Amino acid sequence: MNTRTYDELLTDGPTLISLDARAVRTSIDLVSQLTPADLDAPTPCAGWSLRDLLEHLIIQHYGFAAASRGVDSLALWKQSPLSPDPIAEYRAAAEHVLAAFALDGVLERDFPLPEIRDGIVIPAPFAISFHFVDYVVHSWDVARTLGLPVQFDDEVIGAALLIAQAVPGGETRTQAGAAFAPEVILPDGSGLDQVLALLGRSSNWPH
Repeated sequence: MNTRTYDELLTDGPTLISLDARAVRTSIDLVSQLTPADLDAPTPCAGWSLRDLLEHLIIQHYGFAAASRGVDSLALWKQSPLSPDPIAEYRAAAEHVLAAFALDGVLERDFPLPEIRDGIVIPAPFAISFHFVDYVVHSWDVARTLGLPVQFDDEVIGAALLIAQAVPGGETRTQAGAAFAPEVILPDGSGLDQVLALLGRSSNWPH
């Protein structure tokens, strides 16, 4: 599936931005199909309802957009309760970050990401790759919660797999607030199944 390495992917910023946009637009399509009754449903994110997940997704979009402008403020990453129209709220947040990543010069910037660690600054391609793989996985989370199918093209899955393989494992995955759960052992499965397993998801959830 992959003909290049993660390092090679990071040197192709325009492709990364395109991949990220495709993942985010998939999430928009999925979120647009929820109903108010779905908001309290459990998700593959342990302990989170769909409401909790959407609040997280929305603030992540705004946080990454702010980071793309060099804004270093942990307050911008604090979740807020959903508005009465979560579909419109999510779409607005998603379009906001897509517009921010599309600006000229964004790939030459450094992104402060205080949510990861105070004072940490990451080159744009790395930061955008984090956002991208997160929204591949969270699109699956939303789809599985709603009982909907989710499909990504081979390029999206191939890139997500490269990034997932580069995410550190070990004890950090078991700590409170870890971005991903420990890797799930997967004897066989699709490319998306492999991405999910590497990042602590079972494609058989909720079983």
